[in-house]
Amino acid sequence: MKISQLEYFCAVSQYHSITQAAQKLFVTQPAISNAIRELEKEFSVSLFIRSKNHLTLTNEGELFYQKATTLLAAIHQASSQFYDLGKQILPVKVGIPPLLSTLFFPETLIAFHERYPQIPVELFEYGSIRAASLVQEEQLDLAFVNMHFYDADNMNTYQILSEHIVFCVSPEHRLADAKNVSVEMLKDEPLIMYNTDSVQNATLRALFESKGIKPNVIMHASQLYTIKAFIRENLGGACFYSSILADCPDFIKIPIVPLISQDIGLVWKKGKYLNSSVNRFISFVKSYTRQKLSSISKP
Repeated sequence: MKISQLEYFCAVSQYHSITQAAQKLFVTQPAISNAIRELEKEFSVSLFIRSKNHLTLTNEGELFYQKATTLLAAIHQASSQFYDLGKQILPVKVGIPPLLSTLFFPETLIAFHERYPQIPVELFEYGSIRAASLVQEEQLDLAFVNMHFYDADNMNTYQILSEHIVFCVSPEHRLADAKNVSVEMLKDEPLIMYNTDSVQNATLRALFESKGIKPNVIMHASQLYTIKAFIRENLGGACFYSSILADCPDFIKIPIVPLISQDIGLVWKKGKYLNSSVNRFISFVKSYTRQKLSSISKP
């Protein structure tokens, strides 16, 4: 039994597909198929029930998966500890939604590199829900996220700031002079929504559903540049965190009532060993963001 075989098996168990597992792990499908076949042969068990384009764990496979995930977690933690013992510096893998990256980067990253030039940081753009999931799967060390998602309580969290959502439009928009807007007022408005794994999206959709409203979504976008371009051309409006468009004084930011508050912060997995690089990054972010927010709040 090899570690790579366990990793391939767990990936197939999570995605129920050799094709998707191969794509996620950047390996060939035959490599994964051979690894699973060798595990089944070595332990004389059938791990999957195979149907067209879908794999389901057998009872033995379920037990094997539980043992394999526990074993892999222990191996990953031990590896991090051994790297620390050897003073080998590992990169800090950070997930962040594109919209939040405008709030925290590149200033935070530049300041961190000035303090710790020897520690590499790798950034991965995902929506909050996906980023948090990858932290739990230990593919990311930590993530900046909107913390209003269902399993945030199962993670270590550090709240950086509390935001609220506003409706952003061009000066030519028919609601540009409104002092505030309600969800009901947005019923027929052309809306540009963020990508589908966004907590902000989930929050807004829940509000629309609670009012029995089907929003008129004309586009799902992942890039802030694209959304800004649509707003400037008065093709629709978009909901943003209140401070995210500080560099766009030409946009009209209309408060939404009742107020939709959102907590933004850092999350990392409970019970996981954190190497020295990750610990330094977390400590730095806590200190840096406190100082930055304090300077902004001063008159």
